[in-house]
Amino acid sequence: MRKYHIQFLLSATDAAQFPETSAPEIAFLGRSNVGKSSLINALLGAREAKVSSTPGRTRAINFFALHDSPKQPRPELIFADLPGYGYAKISKSISAEWPKFIEPYLAERATLALCVCLVDVNVPPQESDMQLARYLQGAGRATLVVGTKADKLSGNGLTKARHGLLQSLGVERMLTLSAHEGRGISELWKAILEAAALYRESQT
Repeated sequence: MRKYHIQFLLSATDAAQFPETSAPEIAFLGRSNVGKSSLINALLGAREAKVSSTPGRTRAINFFALHDSPKQPRPELIFADLPGYGYAKISKSISAEWPKFIEPYLAERATLALCVCLVDVNVPPQESDMQLARYLQGAGRATLVVGTKADKLSGNGLTKARHGLLQSLGVERMLTLSAHEGRGISELWKAILEAAALYRESQT
């Protein structure tokens, strides 16, 4: 796993606040409490994304710049941590906020190279996850589904859960990992770097 110098850029609640950058951007999306912040921290090898015991605390898009070194002015990658969705206590307020800045981000962000959609392999397919998968497919966004908390299942249980999620979400590929154990992190990094390379090729 490559080591990056990580810089927190800003928290955006409006499209006008999105940072101006030409670096390929990786967006992380998922239901509240799916383990999104834990996964980002596992990828970065640092505690940059705040992990809250209360699901749904992230109410903005948090942008992180990844530099090869502190002296490098331009980032190699941008990570975007999007608000969670689907948590009963705040679902109405989150859904009310999504059209303001989430939808413009997903539909119009020119530098968005990959959407990493997180689902909990221990939970049956949720309608909100299926809606997001359909939306991203319709928007033509490169998407990778990642099953989190895979350390809680094994053998036939994990195979069955994977099959159900693949069918319900209408995707052919899904990575399963455990941020707690570090399992699958290198495979996800490989997919992220491949998406970034494709983005750079498209810009030349």
